[in-house]
Amino acid sequence: MAFDLDMIRKVYSNMESRIQAARSVVGKPLTLTEKILYAHLWDGEASKAFDRGVSYVDFAPDRVAMQDATAQMALLQFMQAGRPKVAVPSTVHCDHLIQAKVGADEDLATANTTNKEVYDFLSSVSNKYGLGFWKPGAGIIHQVVIENYAFPGGMMIGTDSHTPNAGGLGMVAIGVGGADACDVMAGFAWELKFPKIIGVKLTGKLSGWTSAKDVILKVAGILTVKGGTGCIVEYFGEGARSLSATGKGTICNMGAEIGATTSIFGYDEKSEEYLRGTKREEIADLANTIKQHLTGDEEVYNNPEQYFDQVIEINLSELEPHINGPFTPDLAWPLSKFADAVREHNWPAKLDVGLIGSCTNSSYEDITRAASLAKQAIDKNLVTKSEYTVTPGSELVRYTVERDGYLDTFEKIGGVVLANACGPCIGQWARHGAEMHEKNSIITSFNRNFAKRADGNPNTHAFVASPEIVTALAIAGTLTFNPITDTLTNEQGEQVKLDEPQGLQMPIKGYAVEDAGFQAPAEDGSHVQVLVSPESSRLQILEVFPSWEGTDLNGLKLLIKAKGKCTTDHISMAGPWLKFRGHLDNISNNMLIGAINYFNDTADHVKNQLTGEYGPVPATQRAYKAAGIGSIVVGDENYGEGSSREHAAMEPRHLGVRVILVKSFARIHETNLKKQGMLGITFADPKDYDKIQENDTIDIKGLTDFAPGQQLTVVLHHEDGSSESFPVNHTYNQQQIEWFKAGAALNIIRMKQQQQA
Repeated sequence: MAFDLDMIRKVYSNMESRIQAARSVVGKPLTLTEKILYAHLWDGEASKAFDRGVSYVDFAPDRVAMQDATAQMALLQFMQAGRPKVAVPSTVHCDHLIQAKVGADEDLATANTTNKEVYDFLSSVSNKYGLGFWKPGAGIIHQVVIENYAFPGGMMIGTDSHTPNAGGLGMVAIGVGGADACDVMAGFAWELKFPKIIGVKLTGKLSGWTSAKDVILKVAGILTVKGGTGCIVEYFGEGARSLSATGKGTICNMGAEIGATTSIFGYDEKSEEYLRGTKREEIADLANTIKQHLTGDEEVYNNPEQYFDQVIEINLSELEPHINGPFTPDLAWPLSKFADAVREHNWPAKLDVGLIGSCTNSSYEDITRAASLAKQAIDKNLVTKSEYTVTPGSELVRYTVERDGYLDTFEKIGGVVLANACGPCIGQWARHGAEMHEKNSIITSFNRNFAKRADGNPNTHAFVASPEIVTALAIAGTLTFNPITDTLTNEQGEQVKLDEPQGLQMPIKGYAVEDAGFQAPAEDGSHVQVLVSPESSRLQILEVFPSWEGTDLNGLKLLIKAKGKCTTDHISMAGPWLKFRGHLDNISNNMLIGAINYFNDTADHVKNQLTGEYGPVPATQRAYKAAGIGSIVVGDENYGEGSSREHAAMEPRHLGVRVILVKSFARIHETNLKKQGMLGITFADPKDYDKIQENDTIDIKGLTDFAPGQQLTVVLHHEDGSSESFPVNHTYNQQQIEWFKAGAALNIIRMKQQQQA
């Protein structure tokens, strides 16, 4: 079934004229990225060219998708906007709140009980405001989107950083915060700095042990976690056309780990095959009528250095399987060198758990290739040495692979099938013994492997690989096993070798499902009541953030000077805190508790300048708020890297932090701060980070003349009575400055809605 077919027809009917207008103003052939972006300008056909990495542009996305953890806050914000219905097709997916503990059935039943009030809220608010609602157990948002909603040439935003998964079907799909989603659902333009474009030319063809996952693991090693910041990565070439649509989705999904705005592949025969295989023949037929517009111009791909800001070339025929990690997704090791790296760095060689699935690798193709290895283990009398879990990406995939016998194969080697949900990938894993903080190793087919992310144990060395490599190493029970070259000893004492994995891109019998888990909204939601109890500890109706007082910010106390990596997991942890995602005050009790204090190398232990005592970060900040004193957070490079969660911006705002001053920001987090009326600034000279002392009182000067491109000044008042100052930079444009002055972007939206009413 094809959702929102009329909307897709409208997008396609406008595409040719809009691309022609874009080609005219740009004055040269266009990349696929440019075609889709220019076709989605808020003002319609392009009248001028935009400078990559410079111009702020208003876009009109076709749709919005939200997962249940972020949807709570996004929809609580939308309720303040004053609209009776969402302006564009939008969906909610219940995938984040299901904790992996025992197995699919029991874990889902527990989640339905534990999270009932949250699910009831999301179901009722979706029903009232016209959103499609995917129930718990329906699947992981990105897998459900690529199966049902992604379409070539479209543009969507999603409140999860791995929204780019839909790029596997030729869609510009960008992860955002809930405030951005709220804008689009409220009928307003969505603003983005026009991205630079990195071209990745793929030649050759994958074979043997190498999979699509290895492409992005290789790219992550080349570009690092910051190399894609401000860029869209566009894949092209004969190698790209040879990959399955879901394999392309894997590559686009994990592009979030290089900081990319999104990643994308062009429409081709594999895209058409997947659309038809998922019962969207009408979309495939429509796409075929304009397929010349659903890929980059031929001249671009023939001479990529002239049209991309950076070009990378990878020969798939020569690509080796990779394993990335630990503790960062860009530490890339070719399989042939990984065992030596394990020994050299003294990482735990014994593999405790192998985990496959997640939004990155849970397609039919992924499952069948991994299952072919599990079948070999059975046939060759091998006992799987590590624990092993399987997370199907959606009920459609789960039902189909169960029908075809693959889940039974996994269970025969001791595999535990988990619910169709995020689970261990986002810290929703009740892992026995993790509280002991013992040094150990796991390997996953997930996308992220930051310390403590999967199980809360800082000593868990998490590595990332393809489902095939994960399965092979789990069978062997050691990280030093190379399935391409090494043998294993079976139960009869024989030396046996694993054969290359085999799989199917599409099910021979087609996909099947009994209940996909979708709930359509009411035709008229005006009489639907949104369910939020005033006594709830998990849901809380939002209060309006106050507007700027119109003066410089003086007398700010230093809350924390964060040292080193400070991701959104450090700022607003997931795991057990997910249950408070709809209650801003309660979840604010996790604010910055993972950040390392520069002055004592300890997490969640900062000095309260009012008392001189040390204590937790949230409690210290609440003391400042109670005293009517603003504060400032200082951070290092790429502050806010990781998840799109806006709570990392809303919590400091709610508790009275006024300024975030860092060496550099991750893109989504910087935007989230701006949306919430926060002041996010960067050191003009990164060495000025060293000047900030623990007992400083800090002023921010120049706000009364706040203007795009104009530096502000930081004044440090030291405990010894001395002071010093230095300039700082910001990236606020005029509209974003208005957000700051109004106290939040949502405050402006609400005022405009009231004026239109």
